[in-house]
Amino acid sequence: MSAFTAVDVIRTKRDRGVLTDGQIDWVVDAYTKGLVADEQMSALAMAILLNGMTAPEIARWTAAMIASGERLDLSGVSRPTVDKHSTGGVGDKITLPLTPLVAACGGAVPQLSGRGLGHTGGTLDKLESIPGWRAALSNDEFLAQLRDVGAVICAAGSGLAPADRKLYALRDVTGTVEAIPLIASSIMSKKIAEGTGALVLDVKVGSGAFMKSVADARELARTMVELGGAHGVRTVALLTDMSTPLGRAVGNAVEVTESVEVLAGGGPADVVELTLALAREMLAAAGLPDADPAAALADGRAMDTWRAMVRAQGGDPDAPLATANEVEVVLADTDGYVAEVDAYAIGVSAWRLGAGRARKEDPVSAAAGVVLHKRPGDPVRVGEPLFELRADHAQRIPAALAEASRAVRVSATPPQVAPLVIERIG
Repeated sequence: MSAFTAVDVIRTKRDRGVLTDGQIDWVVDAYTKGLVADEQMSALAMAILLNGMTAPEIARWTAAMIASGERLDLSGVSRPTVDKHSTGGVGDKITLPLTPLVAACGGAVPQLSGRGLGHTGGTLDKLESIPGWRAALSNDEFLAQLRDVGAVICAAGSGLAPADRKLYALRDVTGTVEAIPLIASSIMSKKIAEGTGALVLDVKVGSGAFMKSVADARELARTMVELGGAHGVRTVALLTDMSTPLGRAVGNAVEVTESVEVLAGGGPADVVELTLALAREMLAAAGLPDADPAAALADGRAMDTWRAMVRAQGGDPDAPLATANEVEVVLADTDGYVAEVDAYAIGVSAWRLGAGRARKEDPVSAAAGVVLHKRPGDPVRVGEPLFELRADHAQRIPAALAEASRAVRVSATPPQVAPLVIERIG
């Protein structure tokens, strides 16, 4: 007979109490095993959203999530291990060029990624637009590729933090996604369990991010940096702007194409800037501060590693990617300057075109998406293209067009463009 009950744990947090270590260990374990019902964990998650958790509570909750499954051992990898996690955004394809870039500079990047939901894109969905590429690797395949190539981007195995997998799905349908203690413990339990030695966090701020304010993003970043340090993982965070989509491409195949442009030494300036900023942080955290990621982009080493990484997971880096059957180009109806391209509205537009999903089991279109011809600060004349919508089916265009048209605002004078990197924590 257990000393704890779900109702008592819920009442403690409902009444703004502090959960004991025993309560936390029990409720996470019991929920993972199916002994605590979804409706009970839903009530507890809502109480946590409304009343918060202390730093020791969050640390213990994270430890319990890690303990629910296996912890990978990367000690057999000769290179220093370092990973990156983004809290999610629109056009955020940074993982694709960043992972091979850091590997080309001497690091080993064990990147366990996820799928998109709602207006935010998923790294695995993007890579699956490459013919033959597969997301599911066994632990042995994962370790072998990390040793041989230095870079892996794949789905987390079912044995890694299974408590998080159950709780993540529950939070999505109960309005508790925004709870900072639950976001922090979800991210950090998986990253710590994967066994990386160092971690760089890209915490997004703005309309296209989960964190709308700098204050909330800073709280989340500090919480995660402290959790990493408490578990022996060197952790730093950058707060970065997500009021505007990253780059010009939002979708799956279109973002792969843009990522390859970056690896070839080109690509949009903001994508290159953030890729290099995060690469420098990752290399410093891995004990490789003298490595030069800009040189690795320029001389082709990062591209070579990308090709090897894609091939190792069954993909053909030379295969043509899917193209859309329907393309709608939207033209400017006034002269001026692009003042705003709202990330959230563009993300919703891409989702309506078929690039994202409403439920985890929904399929996504490789070809669908939005391509921006103009970004904030760019001059524009009447009749010039502002953006284009791409879809497999024409009936998806009207709803997407309504969203995207609201996203772009043209003004008579040039706007002040906000810096991409807002703050560093850690």
